[in-house]
Amino acid sequence: MTTARRELVDPTVTRWYHCISRCVRAAFLMADEKGDRKQWVEDRLKILNDNFAVSVGGFAVLDSHLHVLCRLDPEAAKLWSAEEVVRRWIHVYPPKTLDFKDQDAVDTWIKHHAKDAKRVETLRQRLADLGWFMKSLKEPLARMANKADGCRGTFWEARYKSIAILDDEALLATCAYIDLNIVAAGIADTPEASKHTSIKQRVDHVRRKGELGTLRAAASGSVPGSQATGDLEQDHWLVPIEDRRVKDSQSREGMLETFSLGSYLMLVDYTGRLARGGKARMSSALKDVFSRLETNAEMWQHRLGRMLASSSNLRGTFFATGANTISVIAKERNRQIINLAPQVSSE
Repeated sequence: MTTARRELVDPTVTRWYHCISRCVRAAFLMADEKGDRKQWVEDRLKILNDNFAVSVGGFAVLDSHLHVLCRLDPEAAKLWSAEEVVRRWIHVYPPKTLDFKDQDAVDTWIKHHAKDAKRVETLRQRLADLGWFMKSLKEPLARMANKADGCRGTFWEARYKSIAILDDEALLATCAYIDLNIVAAGIADTPEASKHTSIKQRVDHVRRKGELGTLRAAASGSVPGSQATGDLEQDHWLVPIEDRRVKDSQSREGMLETFSLGSYLMLVDYTGRLARGGKARMSSALKDVFSRLETNAEMWQHRLGRMLASSSNLRGTFFATGANTISVIAKERNRQIINLAPQVSSE
């Protein structure tokens, strides 16, 4: 029996969700020769990230499906003025009759529509809603692809899958799993060479800043290098890996405290080598990473191995690395949540 989305997505339980959407019949509908469709998804994600109260922490666009790691920020939407709500909405859905080159006309249009309080609140709710985020990502691409192919019909499976991420290690594992999808599929040899993924976006951003040397030092285990990477993602559109607000209250909210981009790249590179060849050298710096995560290499390898082996068919609606977390959620919702595999649960 299908579970209502409102029971699966609840910011009071967790703000992080792994969303998976597949093309109809698992067809390779994203695999156009120029790669325009995948790039469109990547570009569209940035637009939605900049205007919704939903932030993107990771993504991977493949031939037949896509993964997006989303963080819900509903409290941010409550602080927007009426005009800000309307302005954000028209960046997502530009009115055809509005000339965006005429800033005075745009400002007048926004002020006029901001007076409709009921409409503004409807738009505010949509801009904080995960379902509307996914709808705004998928529907325009479906129309564009059908037009390019000269056909009609369904492009995406009707319903996207959302998996609630319940703890920090599950969040890190999900992010790594998404970034390693292209490597696991044998399309790319290394994570940073994986086109249309968040990890390539992060590395390319650092490259444009001329800081690849710092990133390489961090990824090789250098403590100074790791510390220096903390500021590199503050001006990038993706959610930063490291949450530096304890060190600097002016920093953007990131994923994990005291866990830098350099440490993340080192962990993903190690996991990618395991996925390709089944073995990889464990550095002392990586051992320290596992220690800080309160896990070990064997548990991490087993967990990611099971996830990558499942490809896009991950089961379950909740993901946690601790049985206690699952038990609490099951008790609160008065549901039986069954462990289908280590660390993964399903209703």
